[in-house]
Amino acid sequence: MKFFIDTANLEQIKEASELGILDGVTTNPSLMAKEGITGHDNIIKHYLDICDIVKGDVSAEVISTDFKGIVEEGEKLAALHPNIVVKVPMIKDGIKAISWFTKHGIRTNCTLVFSAGQAILAAKAGATYLSPFIGRVDDISWDGLELIHQISNIYGIQGYETQILAASIRNSLHIVKCAEAGAHVVTCPLSAILGLLKHPLTDIGLEQFLADHRKANASN
Repeated sequence: MKFFIDTANLEQIKEASELGILDGVTTNPSLMAKEGITGHDNIIKHYLDICDIVKGDVSAEVISTDFKGIVEEGEKLAALHPNIVVKVPMIKDGIKAISWFTKHGIRTNCTLVFSAGQAILAAKAGATYLSPFIGRVDDISWDGLELIHQISNIYGIQGYETQILAASIRNSLHIVKCAEAGAHVVTCPLSAILGLLKHPLTDIGLEQFLADHRKANASN
């Protein structure tokens, strides 16, 4: 399973990259705004800065909602860097645009997915990645992880090549459960990735090893 970080914060991207386990980055207009990145030229530069840090795929989201606008934006984004994947919303014109991008060799990430039916449409259109927002599904009292299971099962039966990119990850357990459910990729905050490192028995064991080492050296 690939690890993407869901942020536009360059320092967090660098920290995740230095772990040696980072495969890519996802961004969106909200994450850009959170970092104070506004204006077309600044946003474009920021995408390029991210691509300089990460050698894997970087999802860059369109803001148009009509077919012509999505295609025009997507072509420009894809031309920025070979690692750019055009992030397209799960709407009627979005599916139409994903089909167009597929025919023209432009990779896509279909975002804002909340159902298996939407996942089937995205795969049929040839999306490279599919982003089910499992945390938001949980927020409305449905089961986000069950959605990953369902999509994974359907894709396996039908032989779809679209990769399931589990998004809206809220904690480290989500990451583990997504791996069990068959997600090809998870995109999550840095805190969720770092949370995988933690276990109280690791801390206790390390402290014991260090204490024994100190005692052995003191006796010498």
